[in-house]
Parts: sequence; structure tokens; C-alpha cells
Amino acid sequence: MIGGPVRIGALVSGSGSNLQAIIDAVESGQIKGGLVVVVSSNDRAYALERARQHGIATEVVRYEDFSSRREFSEQIAHVLTEYRVDLVCLAGFMRILDRVFFERYHGDAMNIHPALLPAFGGKGMYGHLVHEAVIASGTQFSGATVHFVTEECDVGPIILQDIVRIEDDDTPESLAAKVLQVEHRIYPKAVELYCAGLLTVDGMRVRRRSGQ
Repeated sequence: MIGGPVRIGALVSGSGSNLQAIIDAVESGQIKGGLVVVVSSNDRAYALERARQHGIATEVVRYEDFSSRREFSEQIAHVLTEYRVDLVCLAGFMRILDRVFFERYHGDAMNIHPALLPAFGGKGMYGHLVHEAVIASGTQFSGATVHFVTEECDVGPIILQDIVRIEDDDTPESLAAKVLQVEHRIYPKAVELYCAGLLTVDGMRVRRRSGQ
């Protein structure tokens, strides 16, 4: 277990609603840790403004400014290291990172996905494309998944999941709204469990130790 409060860094690219959920959980005391930096791949992301409104340091690392994914990922890892980040939370981060990042933060980086993994994950499965695929499949349930991040997209050990029912009149937009409510609930909970030292990884299974 890390000594002292866990230092959290977030990677973002867009509006940052999941970032806001984590910020709120930190400020309410639910999460026993601190958000020390928000790093964005997009200098116009509203998530940066959310961070600034709460006095959280921000950094911009644009993919376009680097000659390779590896160099981009090395810079992301460098920034996080400068802020002495213990846990990395990907919160709407729209870039795929190189293995150099995962070597540094193996077991210490998590992501939220708007479906019930391992279904409807992988390359090209993001945003409304996920919800369109879920509805087209005819399944009756969807949901959200928080998982540890690995080099392979959307296949890391699952920390938490929760479900929503798909109604006959649901559209990708209405399903997205329902799933987002789940995301905002389970992502802070997963961060809370990590910061409390209650998560252990056994192969592909994440086990919750006693204490909560």
C-alpha cells in the first residue's frame, strides 16, 4: 500500500464529466486521495476548465506535436512522474498509448468503458459507436465497466460493472444518457477502493479485500 494519500492524475480529451464525478468524490471525502494533475491531449477540452475551477494543475500534451505514439506516451508518463502520480484515471482519453506507458503504470491505471466488457470493446468501440452497436445487437442490457488498463484495448482486469436495461424505444442517445449515470457512480467507487488499498489482481480477476 502506498504511504499517505494517493496522488491521482487524470488523462482527458473531451468534456470531462467522469473527471467531474471523481473531483466531486474527492472533495466530499469519498475518495481518500487527491487529484494532483489533469493532462489533456486536446488544448480545447472543457475538462481542463473543470480542473482549473477546482484548483487542479493542468497540462496539455498533444499527439500532433510528436513523431510517434511512443514519444507521445513517454511525454505523458514524464508529466505524470513529475507530479508523482500514483494512480492514473483515463476519463474520456481518446488516444491509444504505447507500451512504454503501461510498463510504468501497470496495475496503477484504470479506465471507464460505456458497455459491459468484454462485449462491445476494442478498437473503434467508443462514444456513440458503442451504443449503436449494443442496440443493433438486440441485447436487453448494457452498462458500464471500470477496468485496469493494459496494452491491449479494453481487455484489462475488470474492477466494477453495473447494468442498465435497454427498452424498446431506446436510441443510442437515450442509452448513452442512462449509461453515463452508471459511469458517474462506479468510476469514483473504483477509485475509492484503489485508494483504500482494497483491490488485488489475481490473473484477470480483481478481488476486493475486506474492509469495505
